[in-house]
Amino acid sequence: MFPCNRWLDKDEADGRVEVEVYPSEILPTEKLINYEVSVVTGDVRAAGTNAKVFMQIYGETGKTELIILENRSNNFERGATDIFKREAADVGKIYKIRIGHDGTGIGDGWFLESVTLKRLSGKAKESDKKKKKKKSDEEEEEDTKAEGGMDVYTFVAHRWLAKDEGDKELVVELVPDGESDLEENTYEVHVLTGTVWGAGTDANVFLSIYGMERGDTGERQLKRSNNLNKFEKGQVDVFTIKAIDLGELKKLRIRHDNSGSRPSWFLERVEIIDLKESTTYYFPCQRWLAVEEDDGQIARELVPVDEAFVKKDSENDSQSPATLGLEQKAKSTTYTVKVKTGDKKNAGTDANVFITLYGSKDDTGIVSLKASKINKNKFERGKVDEFTVESVDIGDLKKIKIGHDNTGNSTGWFLEWVEIDAPSLGQCLKFPCGRWLDKSEDDGAIERIIFPAELQTVEYIPFVPYEITVYTSDIFGAGTDADVFIVLYGSDGICTQQKSLCLNKREQRMYFERNSVNQFIVELEDIGDIIEKIRIGHNGGGLNSGWHLDRVTIRRLLPNGKGSETVTFPCERWLAKSEDDGETIRELVPSDIFTEKLLKDGTLKQIEEEVEDALEVHTYKISVFTGDIYGAGTDANVFLNIYGDLGDMGERKLSKSETNFNKFERGQEDTFTIQAVDLGILYKIKIRHDNSMFSPDWFLEKVEILDETTEESFVFLCERWLSRKKEDKKIERTLYEQSYDGERNSLDGSSLSVSSQDSNANPKEPRKSSLVKAAEEGSLIPYHITVTTGTEYDSSTDSRVFIIIMGPQKVQTERLWLDLPEGKDEFADGSVEKFSVWGLDVGEIKKVEVGHDGATPESCWMMEELNIVVPTKGVMYNFVCKCWLARDKGDGLTSRILNILDAECVNIGIKILYEVTVVTGDIESGGTDASIFMTVFGSNGNTEEMLLEKNGDRFERGQEDSFIMEIADIAPLRKMRVRTDGKGTRPHWFLERITLKNLTNQEVATFTYGDWLSKLKNDKGSLVCEMPAFINDEQMMEDTTYTLQVKTSDIGGAGTDANVFLILFGEYGDSGTLPLKESNNSNKFERNQMDEFSFSEMLSLGDLCKVRIWHDNKGIAPGWHLEYIDVMDSALDKTFRFQCDRWLAKGEDDGQLIRELACANNDILELKERTAYEIVTVTSDREDADTKENIWIILEGKMGRSKEFLMENSSKKRRFERGATDIFQFPSKNVGDIAAICVGHCPKDGKKSSAKADVFWHVQEITVTEMELCNKYFFRCNVKIPLRYKRRDYKVFECAKVTESFASKARSLVPVKYETIVVTGFEKGAGTDANVFITIYGLNGDSGKRALKQKFRNLFERGKTNRFYLETLDMGELKKVRIEHDNSGLAPGWLVERVEITNSATGVTTIFPCGKWLDENRGDGLICRDLFPTH
Repeated sequence: MFPCNRWLDKDEADGRVEVEVYPSEILPTEKLINYEVSVVTGDVRAAGTNAKVFMQIYGETGKTELIILENRSNNFERGATDIFKREAADVGKIYKIRIGHDGTGIGDGWFLESVTLKRLSGKAKESDKKKKKKKSDEEEEEDTKAEGGMDVYTFVAHRWLAKDEGDKELVVELVPDGESDLEENTYEVHVLTGTVWGAGTDANVFLSIYGMERGDTGERQLKRSNNLNKFEKGQVDVFTIKAIDLGELKKLRIRHDNSGSRPSWFLERVEIIDLKESTTYYFPCQRWLAVEEDDGQIARELVPVDEAFVKKDSENDSQSPATLGLEQKAKSTTYTVKVKTGDKKNAGTDANVFITLYGSKDDTGIVSLKASKINKNKFERGKVDEFTVESVDIGDLKKIKIGHDNTGNSTGWFLEWVEIDAPSLGQCLKFPCGRWLDKSEDDGAIERIIFPAELQTVEYIPFVPYEITVYTSDIFGAGTDADVFIVLYGSDGICTQQKSLCLNKREQRMYFERNSVNQFIVELEDIGDIIEKIRIGHNGGGLNSGWHLDRVTIRRLLPNGKGSETVTFPCERWLAKSEDDGETIRELVPSDIFTEKLLKDGTLKQIEEEVEDALEVHTYKISVFTGDIYGAGTDANVFLNIYGDLGDMGERKLSKSETNFNKFERGQEDTFTIQAVDLGILYKIKIRHDNSMFSPDWFLEKVEILDETTEESFVFLCERWLSRKKEDKKIERTLYEQSYDGERNSLDGSSLSVSSQDSNANPKEPRKSSLVKAAEEGSLIPYHITVTTGTEYDSSTDSRVFIIIMGPQKVQTERLWLDLPEGKDEFADGSVEKFSVWGLDVGEIKKVEVGHDGATPESCWMMEELNIVVPTKGVMYNFVCKCWLARDKGDGLTSRILNILDAECVNIGIKILYEVTVVTGDIESGGTDASIFMTVFGSNGNTEEMLLEKNGDRFERGQEDSFIMEIADIAPLRKMRVRTDGKGTRPHWFLERITLKNLTNQEVATFTYGDWLSKLKNDKGSLVCEMPAFINDEQMMEDTTYTLQVKTSDIGGAGTDANVFLILFGEYGDSGTLPLKESNNSNKFERNQMDEFSFSEMLSLGDLCKVRIWHDNKGIAPGWHLEYIDVMDSALDKTFRFQCDRWLAKGEDDGQLIRELACANNDILELKERTAYEIVTVTSDREDADTKENIWIILEGKMGRSKEFLMENSSKKRRFERGATDIFQFPSKNVGDIAAICVGHCPKDGKKSSAKADVFWHVQEITVTEMELCNKYFFRCNVKIPLRYKRRDYKVFECAKVTESFASKARSLVPVKYETIVVTGFEKGAGTDANVFITIYGLNGDSGKRALKQKFRNLFERGKTNRFYLETLDMGELKKVRIEHDNSGLAPGWLVERVEITNSATGVTTIFPCGKWLDENRGDGLICRDLFPTH
């Protein structure tokens, strides 16, 4: 395909009228070669014909399709030679052809003299073959000449093809004689029609016989029978078919054309006698070929079965049903063909649709799609129709041909796709079409060849056939018309899906009558060698649905196909609401097994044995407790399924409560008894209601289940609503047994859900989920991907989108599918979709491939931009693509590779993966659905506040929930702050503890709380808690009491009545917001007054460096002039002074109500000229990593370059040994922040000669510490440094990470004014009237959330620039900005172009581009964005 999609016009676009076009995709098609066919018609009276002549060529490697021979109106006249040129598959050396005609037209009889066939081939044959003499007129003769690389075959027929001449056949097979030992054979075909009522047919029947290695007979109509009226009930019709010998027969295909008044046909079997070998083949069928019976097929492929089975079958009494269907099913492949008609005007068709499936070995022949299982009226607009096609061994599906015959009223048809599912092969292929089959649309074709779309192929474990026979009892009213279903269970709880035995209502009425035996052959999952139990039941539909089941037998083939085994499941009970115990589902266990084996001598050996130790039926007493809160009861129908380690019991309705007439009322216990086959140890239940009746909302407290047989009891806590209106609006819950500690799958199985364990489980090594293991090894890492779809017409797609991330040297992730969440079915125009996927860590990303699996012309997608965040590398890549991924737009590609150099790359700070485990207390109603937020503090800074995802069922009573989170690299951890928003239907939460496990170094920190977070249940009414970290049982922060003395200045109007708040910042994070409420003075903050506040039970922040203080501007004259604040830390026994001497007032100074104060104790350290550097080297632990020579190093800093430091190796003190850590110290001038180091490897004695070529030092990492301020610089090396005499040869390493010491940070805390410029976009509606807030983040902390306001100014209007001044303590290098609004006002949506921030002290401006909307109704709907700087 060469897409162009552009103007060729002098007056349009770039005015070019000639372009080069490149292919977008290259599809494989079959290799065809040229054949030249010369047909000589005999010179006999009436030799010519007007019928349609066809021919088929057979060769060593296969056969061609049917070739129609016609190129003008009067072909095949008497004595004429007609030459045809045809393209067809290359079949290798030809061994036979079949030629014939269809007997239409006037004077259709034809005398064929000979056929000459030329095929182009690569190599010339030897030309010295002697011509063979003709043996007889009937015998053909072949003549192979080498004509310039052409093979020439001559076939002599010299015979009639006529209904009234010769042997009355219209088709003949011809063989090249001479080098061929093939002879013609005659097959006698016996067709036995069944004895069922209405078994006979008037349709035309066609048969094709296949041999093991020598081709097939082609399709022959069965015309001349020994009976005048063919194919009548119970009759045997005999036909003869002449064909070139096929060898051993493999299969046959038999079909009828559904013509005549009563075409439905029940075929018992076909017997074929090979007259040459005089052997008989038995092909049992025992099925309908009818549109309205069975599976609706009118073509069947049959395989031969051993005579012993057939004889045994016919000896059986007439009551037992047919039994050979299973063998047929096992050898054949059942294809479920789904056909989707497009959703376009006039897309549907009334024509007859047919399909051919082509495999690598053979094809199915033309199959008419007559009986749709889903819709009565087939191929209607936007509908999917389902059909069954069976065939024997055609190999892997390669392509299909689908078309229609253009008959009927509206014939044009728009075919969207065809899906072909073959359960016995375990694969489902999708054939996308997306085109018209219409003479007046598109290219006018009404049949198309379609290839499968590789990306849409689904593979699964293949299914196996089961023959299920159901015996209904001989009691009054035993029969049923309900929908009967069955589930099979193997060992270890493996089970099949639930399968209905009847395909439609008509079969339901026909089957399961009193004293009847019904047989079904179904393909289901393979459940292993033993069937432990089955569940059979019905839905209670139809008239008198009650059913008395006698027994069920299930027959399966033995693995080698030499026999079968039948398992009997006795029942002898009612399945009826009005009889027995009112159950319509029963679980049955096997009683005996009957095995038949075919022995070598052709006899059947039959063994019958009873089943030992079958599972018992247990009685389960189920107590359901409804909560005692307002509106807890429900009138809906409740359904329950119980899971144990031996399987589940299927969903049962809880109908008859033994304790209460009115079930599931508030505060009540309802008891139910259910019988089921032993489930083993129970571990989970699924409970739901159907949301019916007046008030369906239900608060379920818990479910208790007592296994009366073993007297074990199991408790399943819930304490949640099952309601469409409350909480998470789910009416189904999965509950785990209290002591269960295995894997739990959350309902949505989100990729980040690891496992949840129970808190009171045994303390044994908890099971790790595969994700945690992979994350620990570092093989898999998370990628966060955001995809923006364009807004042009037709931009959206409902295809599946994928991404492949590629690193250097062909390292790449697998295809990561970006599957939309439930409820979304497309990437809509202008939408922004976010995904988190786990993929291989490819190292440095080089390229990204993005695409989708849509293969039809319709499935186009406009990708506006792609954003990839790699948290573990601390980078974000943003591609602005604006490109089509479509077959028929742009350059026609549905996937493209983006080079990482085209992306904007932003550093967002490296994150470390932690496994977070949250333990909720096992206390009544300890679980919550409030939002939970966590902030973690470490020695190297703190994280932002992070939301802990509820994910359906986390944070419930007594649970341990584990998941992986990305946390900034701030270790060692010091403390954690957890806050809930106190909202939701169950706002109270009992938090036991949280553990954080660093997955890179396995370090575990535990944070214990053991109390409520709740306004009611917590003594202080607190929704926030702070917990110190415990690492190896050592508490990382001390407990302390902070006493604050706040001095208001002695200036007129200095006092305030506003509410004052403050946050302390120290070595170990911040204190959180402390409200200054309870003072030693009744009237706080009066002029020249000292107020004292005490905060007990705090965690000591170590040395303090700054305070942020602000007030809310309430009350009369809220302006406040603050002189200073003193903070006493009782644990450190230290006082920290924070001097202010400024106004916090709207009308004074710079109008700010918030101030940041630096600590006056931190005497500003004078940076001395001289300092010392400590250098620590770590040698790799690999072989030959060590060196006996010297290493030299130079530091490159912002203030200059150090001299060379020589790290010497001596025989007394060996350095740089394998796996060793060596420490050196050197005095030096101060070079400032170190950006890079140069490292070289030189010989000890300084001689040239000793600089051997192959000596290396393999260095793992180097750490440099500046000893004045104790800032640490880390260099990740992991390279071999070669030994060199010259100093020119060295390696340079850039600084990977800096940990700035507290002293260094505190040094730089001086007040700075930041000029903040906000630019609003220029699109329509870009401005906002909402209140805007900004938070600025730097290396030394953040500014806190500041409102951007100005008096009497209309801010943030379209296309305008607004300037604000914020004063804070110096934040160092700016890392990001968070800009947000409160969504208030009329049109709050806001388009932010960019934010620029200038540090007025240094004059450095940092630009933060945005270019996105902050609007709940556009794009990703965010009204808060993090912006990163452009460098």
